[in-house]
This record gives sequence, C-alpha cells and structure tokens, in this order.
Amino acid sequence: GEILKFGAMIVDALREYEHPVYIYLPPHGELRGGSWVVVDPTINEEKMEMYADPDSRGGILEPAGITEVKFRLPDQLKVMHRLDSQLQLLDSELEMTDFEDAQKDIREQIKAREENLKPVYLQAATEFADLHDKTGRMKAKGVIRAAVPWSRSREFFYFRASRRIAEDDVVGQLKAADPTLTSNAARDIIKGEFSGDWEDDKAVGAFFEAKASELGEKVKSVKTAAVQAQIESLQQELDGM
Repeated sequence: GEILKFGAMIVDALREYEHPVYIYLPPHGELRGGSWVVVDPTINEEKMEMYADPDSRGGILEPAGITEVKFRLPDQLKVMHRLDSQLQLLDSELEMTDFEDAQKDIREQIKAREENLKPVYLQAATEFADLHDKTGRMKAKGVIRAAVPWSRSREFFYFRASRRIAEDDVVGQLKAADPTLTSNAARDIIKGEFSGDWEDDKAVGAFFEAKASELGEKVKSVKTAAVQAQIESLQQELDGM
C-alpha cells in the first residue's frame, strides 16, 4: 500500500513539474514493471525525456517472464513439431501405423524428443524476448529518445540540459507574448531563426547564447502582432454591435 501511495505521489509531482526531467538507464541497468510506470515520459511529454546506454534493458516484464506468459508449453510443442525434422518423421510414422504397440512406442519417442528440445526452445525464446528489451528496440518503439553510451553521457546531458533551459525560457516568453501559441508553435518560430541542425544540442545552445538579443526582438514583434490582432478582433466585435 505504501509503495503504491508514494508511486502515485511521484507521478503527480512529475505531471505538474515545469522543468526538464531526464531518465537515464546506465550500462547493465534495467527498468521494469511498476518502476517504469512511475517514470514513463508520457506522464509529462513536454518536459520528460528517457535515454539509455546500449547495454541497458527496459520493459514491463523480464525476458523469462515474457516467455512464461507468451510462449507456454502448448505453443512450444507446436513450434517443435513444425520445425524439428525428427519430430516430423515420428509424426508421419504415427499417422501411418495402425498397431497399438507401435503407436505407443512412437509416442514415447515423441515425448522423449520433446523433453530434450524444451530447454533449447525455451532458451531461444528467452533470447528473442531479450532482444525486445534492448536499446535499439526501445528507440524503434519510441519509448526512449536516444541511445547514449555511458562514456559520453556527461557531455551529452550537459549540452542537452543547457539547450533545454535556454529553449524553454524563450518558448515561455513567446507564449506569454501571445497566449494563443502552443509550445510547438513557439518552437517553430524559434526554428525559423535557426539555420543549422535542430537536433544538435551544442549548436542550438550556442545559437540561443549568440542570438539572445535577436530572439528578444522576435518576442517583442510577436507580442506586437498579438496585441494588434486582439485590437482588430475587438474592433470587429464593436462594429458588429
């Protein structure tokens, strides 16, 4: 009960948090089940971002748990009989014979073969499930923003945080100047002033620092246009009365 209570408190706090939040899975680290739910970036998509080292893992269940749920014994047996040539031969012999003693002997051979194959197929299924928990798959599914090796994580997050702080500040100013703007619309205005690679945090951070005065003028022009639009709207409302 206490775990659920504090987990809910963390989620509530993250939902209302107004500054950038970064979740990073270090090498050989794993994020599972309820722990994932508490720090899932969908809680506050505008502020939260998740990253992972290439050697980390993430998912609701561990690979062994996935195979236990998704690849039960009946499913394993079906795959064995579909893929294993020896079982296919025994199945054919079982269909062709009408003698009860022979059928019993073949069934025992099939049972013994299935028992021998179980560990192999279970291990293969577990390895396959583990592939879905790796960084590349997490990136492909969109649950993390990027793979960041531990060796360059300090540098990466320095430039990422610097860029986000500057970007969020200008976005906030633009939204205050024109309350009709969304965060994405405000970012589009900033992008229009930048000619480089928008995904390059170092370059974008340098842009905010070098073009601070120009961006300040842009905020003023946006506010002027917003006030003018408001005046025109009020004038039209008065003319219609």
